[in-house]
Amino acid sequence: MKKVTLALMAITIVIILGACGGTDSKGFETSKNITVYTRDTSSGTRAGFMSGIDYSEAAEDDSLIVNGFVIKDNTGILTSIATDEYGIGYISLASLDSTVKGLQFESVEPTLENVINDTYDLKRPFNYVIREDGDFGSEEEEQISKAFIAFLGTIDGADIISDKGAVSLDSSQLWDDIKADYSICLEDNSTITIKFGGSDSIEKIAKALTEAFAPKCGDFVPEHDHTGSSDGFKRTQGSEKDGDNAKHIGFASRPFKDTEVGANDTQGQLAWDAIVAIVHLDNDLANVTAIDLKNIYSGAYIIWEDAIN
Repeated sequence: MKKVTLALMAITIVIILGACGGTDSKGFETSKNITVYTRDTSSGTRAGFMSGIDYSEAAEDDSLIVNGFVIKDNTGILTSIATDEYGIGYISLASLDSTVKGLQFESVEPTLENVINDTYDLKRPFNYVIREDGDFGSEEEEQISKAFIAFLGTIDGADIISDKGAVSLDSSQLWDDIKADYSICLEDNSTITIKFGGSDSIEKIAKALTEAFAPKCGDFVPEHDHTGSSDGFKRTQGSEKDGDNAKHIGFASRPFKDTEVGANDTQGQLAWDAIVAIVHLDNDLANVTAIDLKNIYSGAYIIWEDAIN
């Protein structure tokens, strides 16, 4: 009789714990609050993410995000989620690694293949902008910058972009096929610095591209300072183009705004990228919908039990 009573008590405790959210085999407690990580309002990743979950009004308005949210850059969100068991954030697919769990979006895995076949919907363009003709520090700086943009559209450039986790655009030419059009690359450019900036989501790709291209173009010196998509235009053709932070080439991980329309032939696309919602490896969540993410970021879902169902 005593054994039966103890068994009934054990079953009752399990039921009560389950009703209270409970703990899984990894120790993940669904009754814990969700810690929400986001990018700042100048971020192209944030704009793409909020648009993709039908919450565009929150792209540039922090007041619409749940109380207690944490602002980090792309790398900061990745490293924070790797240690924050109850956090959720979003990063570029190009930055995703094995330290975190990348969630399915609408039951589709965040992979390059699914971006290419257009089944993964949470994606955005990677764009570039250069200074206007005649608005460079020297003729050499202008010609090197234009040669770099040409390199982006080659098979050589596409291979680097793909290797770094983005989806390159179609190309049919090698750099060797067009390099004769860029005689500046036959010169010794080792004393010339070309400054790159804008989106930090594109930083890893941009650095790989310049590392490969500099030896092909007279060993110019690439200088990278990536502070957000809004600065990509602002520091090449916008309000800061002549300031201390001026750049030769900028990047934006979103479409350019109506207020960021540059001179003819100074803007274009270099790749496609996906945005991935990420959680800690011990989190039970595997798939999210646009509605789930909007509810998390707006504060409609406060604890993990709300999101894991």
